[in-house]
Amino acid sequence: MSRLVVDQVRKTFGQAPVLDGISLDVADGSATAVVGSSGCGKTTLLRVIAGFENPDAGSVSVGGETIARQGFSVPPHRRRIGYVAQDGALFPHLTVGQNIAYGLGGGFGGRRKHRQHVAELLEMVSLDPSYADRRPHQLSGGQQQRVALARAMARKPDLMLLDEPFSALDTGLRAATRHAVAEALRAAGMTSILVTHDQEEALSFADQVAVMCSGRFTQVGTPEQVYAAPADLFTAGFLGDTVLLDAAIGSETAETVLGRIPVQVNAPTGAGAVMLRPEQLLARAATDGHTGCATVRALEFRGADVMLTLDLDGCRELIQVRRVSVDAPTVGDRVDLEVLGAAVAFTAEQCAAAGRSPSAAVAADVPDAFSAV
Repeated sequence: MSRLVVDQVRKTFGQAPVLDGISLDVADGSATAVVGSSGCGKTTLLRVIAGFENPDAGSVSVGGETIARQGFSVPPHRRRIGYVAQDGALFPHLTVGQNIAYGLGGGFGGRRKHRQHVAELLEMVSLDPSYADRRPHQLSGGQQQRVALARAMARKPDLMLLDEPFSALDTGLRAATRHAVAEALRAAGMTSILVTHDQEEALSFADQVAVMCSGRFTQVGTPEQVYAAPADLFTAGFLGDTVLLDAAIGSETAETVLGRIPVQVNAPTGAGAVMLRPEQLLARAATDGHTGCATVRALEFRGADVMLTLDLDGCRELIQVRRVSVDAPTVGDRVDLEVLGAAVAFTAEQCAAAGRSPSAAVAADVPDAFSAV
């Protein structure tokens, strides 16, 4: 069993708290992504788990065994934890096979002894065994990262830590390498944590996503939960583009400039705002005498889809809508909007905490906006 439990871990450097009561539960054999902006504490959390830093308070356990708490720390080399850094950190003077054999404990001369095992590890990370005779400089960035993973997996660790391992790769190579690494970890049944500042990477890689801000988690849940039902406006905005509309919120619907739209269950009531993802708004050019409800102010072509910037009648700010690029509206067109699915509702207090206040008109309308609901 290799379940990881981080319980109320705190870490301070000087006077600055970097981890502020962090708790995280990673199930055996699952993948968790910790996502946040630079400097929020992500790498420090990994270093505490790996044993490179000691927590000031709280504890860390793997498989039910405590490996760190205040005043006690199992040395990093005894933790059975693999660590893959951003640059892979391969030995440049050794072949690929020798790099991996070093992870097996065979030292610099262990290539012959471990040749078969090295071949198996290379295949596990989607590389041909012939790569064993190459030097790191003969590999692409993505291939180097796969070799680094193979080396880390060689000792069969209980837990694999990945510290932004794909950030230096170009977009296409990044996606392919991420997929290969995720498949290798899944095939090995290995528990893993990926630290990244890339939202798409976090959502596509993991079974669980933990969003971090200033040393705390704002939300932990499945990728679908944190994206579709964010707990606050920071999490909503960090994980993707948002459309925020002032609203008078009822128990099942909210009154907005788009009319009455459904809200997710257990929505707070009163003055506030609702959040939609751009793909939840279906934009069509106004036809058959319709005047439309918004004007296209800008269009960003992205190939398969386009991002439309719209001036929505009655809305105090421009909004963005994503739609397929086939027969898309053009700049200056009037469009109608259809809402797909339910919006996420936020209270006036949550809006204020994020620097947004509902309009006075919406606040005034709340008492009787839902008298018939």
